[in-house]
Amino acid sequence: MGTLLQLALGTVYAWSFFQQPVMAAGNWTNSQAAWAFSLAIFFLGLAAAWGGVNLPKFGPRKLAMSGGLLYGIGYLLAAYALSVKSLPLLYFGYGVVGGIGLGLGYVTPVATAAKWFPDKKGFITGMVVMGFGLGALVMAKVLAPVFLDFSGGNLVRVFSYIGVIMLVVTLPAGYFLVNPPTAYAPRSYSIAAVSAGEQGLQAGITAKECVFSGKFALMWAVFFLNIIAGIMFISFQSPLLQDLLKESVEPALLNDPRVLADLAASGATLIAVSSVFNGLGRFFWGGLSDKIGRVQTFRLIIGSQVAVFLALLFIKTPLLFSVLVCYVLLCYGGGFGSMPSFVLDVFGPRQMPVVYGSILTAWGLAGIVGPQIVAFLKDNYAGQAAQYTFVTASVLLLAGLFITFILSNKRFVPKLPLKEIAVVE
Repeated sequence: MGTLLQLALGTVYAWSFFQQPVMAAGNWTNSQAAWAFSLAIFFLGLAAAWGGVNLPKFGPRKLAMSGGLLYGIGYLLAAYALSVKSLPLLYFGYGVVGGIGLGLGYVTPVATAAKWFPDKKGFITGMVVMGFGLGALVMAKVLAPVFLDFSGGNLVRVFSYIGVIMLVVTLPAGYFLVNPPTAYAPRSYSIAAVSAGEQGLQAGITAKECVFSGKFALMWAVFFLNIIAGIMFISFQSPLLQDLLKESVEPALLNDPRVLADLAASGATLIAVSSVFNGLGRFFWGGLSDKIGRVQTFRLIIGSQVAVFLALLFIKTPLLFSVLVCYVLLCYGGGFGSMPSFVLDVFGPRQMPVVYGSILTAWGLAGIVGPQIVAFLKDNYAGQAAQYTFVTASVLLLAGLFITFILSNKRFVPKLPLKEIAVVE
């Protein structure tokens, strides 16, 4: 059920499918339309931080169902905003209300599933968040095309139908999310091992000490920089591919509705295929991190992307471009698949909801920075926007790679005051 909830929420990653239709519906610029997606991801991060702190108080069921309810309402408000061509209302509905729903719904199944499978942290959290990565596939190849065809291309009705579907799927899925019983342990994992994890060295550490530690800051920065690189593609992968395809089309045919429809279909296919890699990346890298360590995994994720973005500067073939985009999304998903278990290893299960929720603020901020960088470049440097995007991503990833060599897999131990050190000695 956690994976199903994530699948529904992950439909937000298909925004680039709607980027150009939304622009056309309100006669808005790239940047104006992209702010709806940016705000959704920003408020996702803020709500996830709040949800992580308050998960023990309210429990997973209430937060998950509240998240699903708000996400569905966000689509319905966005539909009304499109009908009256109100950009502020679109921001409020899709961005603020929908984004808060995303955050409350996202953090809950990750933290809850980790408690049910303490012996397979990377594998299981990777599987749950894999659902979020696959959400764009469901939207781009199933929901959006079906509803567009059914409504005769009426975007208002499409958003309304999607809102209803989100409510129907997320509310029952959220209802089934509950914490395991006290002292629960899988058959292959002793209760003593669970108790040691809960009551060990981390038991006396406060959430404040964890969140304001240098190690948290480094983990946050690595997460932030990896997300920016991937979210640049997520928000604009369809338009970027269409721009590349237009270079091989006769200028006189660029206004032909059939040609434009073919270009849009190609963009939708890339969204769908790359979303599979986004989902598989969470599963694959999360499982690999159990074997080779979390930091080593992030070094591979980030370092390999530097080479990919530099290669994209010279790629003019749509197929090869699409392959590299899929690899970037594989690594983007890998960050989300590996970070929950990284937090568990470093800060312990007791502080996991608060610390992981706080670290998701990196996602929120990256959701503002990444799409707006690409939107600014497309609005102001149309002919060279793609090249500038790839250079920017390469520089950011190099910074992230440098930080990974400062990090370690060791558990967090706060510096004790001199008085406490004396007592320990």
